[in-house]
Amino acid sequence: MGILNKIFKKSRQPEGDGIFYNQMKALLGFAPLTIDYYQRAFIHRSSNKTDENGNAINYERLEFLGDAMLGAVIAAHLFSEVPTGDEGYLTKMRSKIVSREHLNELGRDLNLIKWVKSKVSAQHFGENIHGNLFEAFIGAIYLDRGFVYCEKFIFEKVIVPYVDIPKLEGKVISYKSLVIEWCQKGKKPFHYEVYEDNGTEGQKHFGVKLSIDNKVVAKARATSKKKAEEKASQRAYFAFQEKINKK
Repeated sequence: MGILNKIFKKSRQPEGDGIFYNQMKALLGFAPLTIDYYQRAFIHRSSNKTDENGNAINYERLEFLGDAMLGAVIAAHLFSEVPTGDEGYLTKMRSKIVSREHLNELGRDLNLIKWVKSKVSAQHFGENIHGNLFEAFIGAIYLDRGFVYCEKFIFEKVIVPYVDIPKLEGKVISYKSLVIEWCQKGKKPFHYEVYEDNGTEGQKHFGVKLSIDNKVVAKARATSKKKAEEKASQRAYFAFQEKINKK
């Protein structure tokens, strides 16, 4: 408790029953003690808020804390549920559960974005804001109620509805990693050629050509280089799936 008090220097007393308080209570399944933590979990950096010491007030520090809490709870669950899993297996499974794609899905399902306080339009938010908010929310729970409540929330909102270990074993979180690993094992030269491809949409796009053994095997375009590379890798994976999955 001493550490928590140093972080925000606020008393942990129940606060009013306003609209936001009631919304948080309904979402959490228990009453918040310090609503300020949850309010901070939805403040976007564009708000440019600072405390009396000039420190930024937004959800990014809570995001860091929530990421650590989420990882710890998921790791403990996997350790308990898969007694035969070695370190590499457990690490890979945890990565699948806390992947950016999955965290974004969790944030969207809870519709956390509706509480964001920002000076920019929602259309300018990146896709990852959903996952970032979810992590920040987990951080707020930890500061407000401690590890036990934090663990309970993660179990009910993440593990029970989303963690199916047999299904997760077959889930691919990065086609690019699979393709690169296959190329490296087979000593096949590969190259991602990235270029701007704005087309007619009016929004900046990037095109990617993936070459393996000096032949273009897949092309893709997306709103970021990373997405375009992943999409091209996915197409290459399905083109060579039988060979890539061959033991």
